[in-house]
Amino acid sequence: MADKRTNTRLDHRLREEFFEEGKRLDALGDPEADCWLCGEPIDYTAAQNSTPDSHNLDHFHTVEDRPDLQSDPDNFRHSHALCNQQRGNRAPAPPLGEAMPDWW
Repeated sequence: MADKRTNTRLDHRLREEFFEEGKRLDALGDPEADCWLCGEPIDYTAAQNSTPDSHNLDHFHTVEDRPDLQSDPDNFRHSHALCNQQRGNRAPAPPLGEAMPDWW
């Protein structure tokens, strides 16, 4: 299947804004800045996509499946570069189970 991605000025601006939002959330200690795939903190001091732990914009619905949502910020997720690479075009792995309450 042909790649359906676009790489417009709008796409660049949206990616940069999303990265800056992640940095802001991270500075506040907000877990929304963490990788949505593994739940671990992202290294926002590294340039995007420069190390396995650096930030990468992931799409909840893959661009291959939903090219109409590629530039929709509601479809964006913060992820590690490595986690996103390992996910590829597959659905994210299901959680290992439900979290146990603290009192358990």
